[in-house]
Amino acid sequence: MDAVEDIGRRVIHGSFAVPLDVSVPPDRVFAAYADASVRRRWFRIPSDPASRHYELDFRVGGGEAAGGVFTQDGVREHLEYRSHFLDVVPDERIAFTYEVIVDGRRRWVSLVTIELAPQAHGTRVTHTEQYAFLEFTGDGRRDVAHLHGGVRLQLNGLAGVLEPRLAGV
Repeated sequence: MDAVEDIGRRVIHGSFAVPLDVSVPPDRVFAAYADASVRRRWFRIPSDPASRHYELDFRVGGGEAAGGVFTQDGVREHLEYRSHFLDVVPDERIAFTYEVIVDGRRRWVSLVTIELAPQAHGTRVTHTEQYAFLEFTGDGRRDVAHLHGGVRLQLNGLAGVLEPRLAGV
């Protein structure tokens, strides 16, 4: 088996945690995940507005679906995100799995736990993610970095919705 075939069969596994401190109570943070109109303000799949779609069924056994067509440097990609909620404890915890599909090919799957811990002046949000890249480019380092960066951007968006005075800082 040559190296190119081997890369196609490997899976890259990893995990990371990203904390975020916000000055609002856990119930407000939880609502930003549970309310579709609020969630859409900070959780987005890159896509052209005309092709964008979004659905949220926020309950154990429910899920979230988002997607659309994204064009960068003249290359069009059809992006799909699909999640399944496994555990929902109001104002405390959300656990879910998700998959990302690009042009009909499942690129990665993840297990995510969102923990909301009350603090003296707000909430510590901790996003912990365990991922498996099923398809990746090169050695996968850029794909993993892209995932980390995407989570950080989402959490920055969450902070911007919860604390609009801080958006742009």
